[in-house]
Amino acid sequence: MANIINFSDAASIGLHSMILIAKSDKPLNAIELSKQLGNSKHHIGKVLQRLVKDGLLSSYRGPTGGFTISVDPKEVTLYEVYESIEGKSNIKLCSFDSHFCPTDKCIRKNLIKRLSDEFISYMTSQKLSDYL
Repeated sequence: MANIINFSDAASIGLHSMILIAKSDKPLNAIELSKQLGNSKHHIGKVLQRLVKDGLLSSYRGPTGGFTISVDPKEVTLYEVYESIEGKSNIKLCSFDSHFCPTDKCIRKNLIKRLSDEFISYMTSQKLSDYL
C-alpha cells in the first residue's frame, strides 16, 4: 500500500538529529547519531552539513568534535528544519500543463493545497523546544 504522506529519510534524520543534538550537553558526531537513529553515518553527515550551512548547527573537527546546536530551540520551528533539508516549498497544484479539469472543481487544487497548508501550519506551530 502506498503512503499517503511521504516524509523523506533526510527530513526525518534532520529533525531527529536536531532534537538529539539540542538535548545533548556535548557535541554529537555522525557515528554517535548513527547508532541512535539506525541510519548510515554518511547519510547523517550529509544531512547535518545542510543544517550547518543554514546556521542551525555548528560543526567541530577533531576527537572531541561533532555537531552542536547554534540556535535557540525556543525560536526554531520544525518547519525551518524541514525546509533546510527539503528546500523551499513548491506546491504543484495541477499535473496537467493545460490545467484542464473535466469538472468545475479541481480535485488536486482543493485537496493538495489544503493538506499542504495544514502541514506547513502544523510544522510552523511546533518549536524544537517542544520536543526536548
